[in-house]
Amino acid sequence: MLSIIQAAGWPIWPLIVCSVLAMALVIERFVSLTTSRIAPPQLLDEALRVSRDAAPIPDVVTQLEKNSALGEVLASGLRALNSNPRCAEEDLRATMQGAGREVAHRMERFLSALATIASAAPLLGLLGTVIGMIEIFGSQSPNTATNPAQLAHGISVALYNTAFGLIVAIPSLIFWRYFRTRVDAYLITLELAAERFLRHLKTLRRSA
Repeated sequence: MLSIIQAAGWPIWPLIVCSVLAMALVIERFVSLTTSRIAPPQLLDEALRVSRDAAPIPDVVTQLEKNSALGEVLASGLRALNSNPRCAEEDLRATMQGAGREVAHRMERFLSALATIASAAPLLGLLGTVIGMIEIFGSQSPNTATNPAQLAHGISVALYNTAFGLIVAIPSLIFWRYFRTRVDAYLITLELAAERFLRHLKTLRRSA
């Protein structure tokens, strides 16, 4: 592997950096986008239970907020209701939507970087190949006979960059699509849970 990297020349180093960065982003997203961190299955039911008759105390709301991303959205509605028991439905909805946007932004973090790597890696590989081909043909002298074996070896070395670019780009694209789909599914879950919790908060507001 080291001999291939050395043979491919300096253009392959940006691809190596991209591969390391892509791997780090994939690992980070796998850790961050777990169900326990985003939307625990029983959390909504627990939040409805503890706020069945009235909004819970601030300590309970804080604990809910720290639980997960869904907890942050639900806690934002409870905080708004605690601060103003007769706040308008539009204010409750706006508060929870604002919290939801913050959560969505965090879930989508680094996905654009992964998509950029998936798009740029083949181009970097192609650039390395073109540079290698220019160096190969530029080194040929019109006054000397061309060695076909040496020329073929030089071309194969130049193509290492294209191959490595595809090796980096294909997994990056696959993981980007996977995480994009996962985030979209989480967003739908959060939206449905927030809408159900908002209806519950409306009943608390009327009874306040």
